[in-house]
This record gives sequence, structure tokens and C-alpha cells, in this order.
Amino acid sequence: MDKSARPLVSVCIANFNGEHLLHDCINSVLLQQGDFNLEIIVHDDASTDDSLATLACFPQARVIKSSSNVGFCISNNRMVDVANGQYVLLLNNDAALLTDAIATLLQTASQSSSRSILTLPQYDWESKALVDRGCLLDVFHVPVPNLDPSRQHVAYVIGACLWVAREDWIELGGFPEWMNSIGEDMFICAHARLLGMQIKVAAGSGYRHRQGASFGGNRTGKTGLSTNYRRRYLSERNRAAVLITCTPGMIWLPWLFAHMAILVTEGLVLSILKLDKKTWSKVYGASIRWLWRERLLLWKVRKKNQQDCRIGFLKYLQKAYTWKMRKLIMLVNHGLPNLK
Repeated sequence: MDKSARPLVSVCIANFNGEHLLHDCINSVLLQQGDFNLEIIVHDDASTDDSLATLACFPQARVIKSSSNVGFCISNNRMVDVANGQYVLLLNNDAALLTDAIATLLQTASQSSSRSILTLPQYDWESKALVDRGCLLDVFHVPVPNLDPSRQHVAYVIGACLWVAREDWIELGGFPEWMNSIGEDMFICAHARLLGMQIKVAAGSGYRHRQGASFGGNRTGKTGLSTNYRRRYLSERNRAAVLITCTPGMIWLPWLFAHMAILVTEGLVLSILKLDKKTWSKVYGASIRWLWRERLLLWKVRKKNQQDCRIGFLKYLQKAYTWKMRKLIMLVNHGLPNLK
């Protein structure tokens, strides 16, 4: 990297207690192939481990040290605010790029006929199996992994590897800080689609990801799907928030009623079957209470998003949604989720 030249790409890595992850992540950026200049920015979110000592081993990285834990959304917003690159790549600290990743993203961006948010194929860290090529959404805004190599357009790309032109990020307003974490990537991609932007996955290269290592949970194994109460709570409330704030036209209201009915039913059934009151109180009941408490905020965000909207409802649905019911498929394949 030539520090005297303005970077073309700013790689932004949000870190909290990722001491054991940072070497793989940052080294994968330093090993990128291609004739371009890049910068590495790391936001340390008041880590309590030896992350800062680890980061001191990488003088190539600019470190933002937060005095308090502010969460994933604010961490990324802070990094993009000070980024100098024309493009921004948000990269999880538990992910590592293949050596041609950034070159592939640059080529895909240059060949795109319209403004786009991009990602790369995601591979499991241990097995190296394909996890997804971006995601579609089912009718209740549950992510459905895209495994089709012929499908380039998707509903959203996860924040573990999200590429966007910095000027587009600024127009979109970045991640909504009220989301805290989980679903912020779904929101910004939905907002981008309202503005007529495309959400796409590059055809080649990829990144490896230790799924859930930076936040905990969200992995399937021999004991089924494992997650935690907080992650599931944020997931349920923020998916509903995306539906409320981003769905164009008046269809959002009956869609929301159907969504909430399913949410209540699911929460009660899981709580009863698992004999676990926390499933309702910490996840489903808490999500519903938050949505009601923050209804004025959500309405304000919706009004702004709809003022920005440049497409109709059918265009919004196009290439983004599937009739596959992701939670039902997961229930059949893995049984009831394990929350802790």
C-alpha cells in the first residue's frame, strides 16, 4: 500500500474482543492481489481482551479506539465517516478474503450498469462449503441463502462482506443506529432498492467466515440451530422494522398484521414446547414491546424512505423475495432452536 496516494478502497473492520480473529482478517486484506491502493480502518469497540495489542502489530491499519461499547452500526458509521476511498468494504473481524476478492469486486463494480451494493460468495470457515451467494427474503423477511450460481441479483448482502461506493453510503445515511446490530444490512439494502440501486453478488472469488463468532450463535450443528436470546430478539424486531420502514405502498400494513400474527403464534408455541418463559419474555414479547414503543421513530423513518422511493411495489419485490418459508425449512431440518 502506498500511503502517499489516496486509496481507492477503504476496508472497514468493526472489532469487539476479536483478539483471536484479527490476524486472519487483516492479513487477508494485506495479501490482496491487484494494482490498486487501499486503506484499512479498524474500529475497536472498547474491547476488554488484548485486541489493541494485536492491532499494534499492524501499523498499516488505522485504529479508532472507542471509549465505550457502541455496537456494530455506530462502529461502521464512524469508520466510513473518516474513510478516504471511493469504495468501502465492510468486513467482519471473523471473516477473511480470498486473495482476489477486492480485485473481483472492483471489476464487478466497474461493469455494473447502475449503482450497486455488492458482496462475494460466502464459505464456511472450517468446511469451506458454500454458505450463500447473497440472500433472498421469504414473505416474513427471513433470509433465504442464495445458492444459485446463475443468480446475480439478490435481496440483500450481509454486513460481514458488504461493498458500496462511499457516496452511495452517504446518500443512504449509513446503518440506522437505532438497530444496534443484526438486520442493519437488510435495512440498507432494502433502502438502496427503493432508490433503484441493485443488490448483487460477484461471480467469482469469495470470503471465508466463522459464522456467529463475532456475535455468538446462529450456527447449525449436531444439536440443531444454536443462537442466543439477544441475537434472536434483535433479529425478530429488526426484520419487522425493515418491513415497516421500507415496504413501498399501502401493502405494508396488512403485511405487517400478518407478520405480527405469525410472530405472536411462533413465540407462544416455542415457549410452550420448550417450557421456557424466557423465549417469550426476552425474544418475542420484547420485540413486540419495542416495536410499539418505537412506533413514532419507525413511522418517521418510513416517511423519509418513502419520500426517497423511486420504484413501485412490484419492482421492489422483483428478484428479492421467494415463497420458500425459511423458518419452516429450518424447523424440519434441525428441530426447535436452542436458545441460551
